[in-house]
Amino acid sequence: MDMNRRHFFRVSSAGLVGSSLVALGFSPTAALAETRSFKLARTTETRSTCPYCSVSCGMIMYTLGDKAKNVKSTIVHVEGDPDHPVNRGTLCPKGAGVMDMIQSPNRVKVPQVREPGSNEWKRISWDEALTRIARHMKADRDANLIKTNAAGTTVNRWNSTGLLVSSASSNESGHLTVKVARGLGMVALDTQARI
Repeated sequence: MDMNRRHFFRVSSAGLVGSSLVALGFSPTAALAETRSFKLARTTETRSTCPYCSVSCGMIMYTLGDKAKNVKSTIVHVEGDPDHPVNRGTLCPKGAGVMDMIQSPNRVKVPQVREPGSNEWKRISWDEALTRIARHMKADRDANLIKTNAAGTTVNRWNSTGLLVSSASSNESGHLTVKVARGLGMVALDTQARI
């Protein structure tokens, strides 16, 4: 297409006038004039801690739901907590992608057990899971507790079981966890912060 200088200025000025009218609100379509509502306007804000590592970054989770009795709220947005002293609102790539973990169809939400000799997992209740854990711990402690050392001094060591303490828990709950484990005689204690 051949275009001379005058034709170029006519086309350019017509485009400039048309785009200026649209920018001022003289648009023929009603869809452009409609404002969008804010994505988080009707959500509930909940503060949480990132579950991935020992840094324990603060997160803000936004849930959408009317809080009716039988309605389950869904998490629609996650961001770093700017008031948290650890991360000041920033999140690493794992923390920023926590929505994928929360909404994953492969996420295990109920206790499961694989019986000895079986190759399939079966669901059990929380009560049954905690009872089984307590039963296994008691049987192992009864069988492997070392009450005295070679010199006859009482030591009450339980060397066959270890405990990994969560570093994302508060100081109080971490202190109680260690007290319970030491009271049972556990020697192998570690925290997630060292991993």
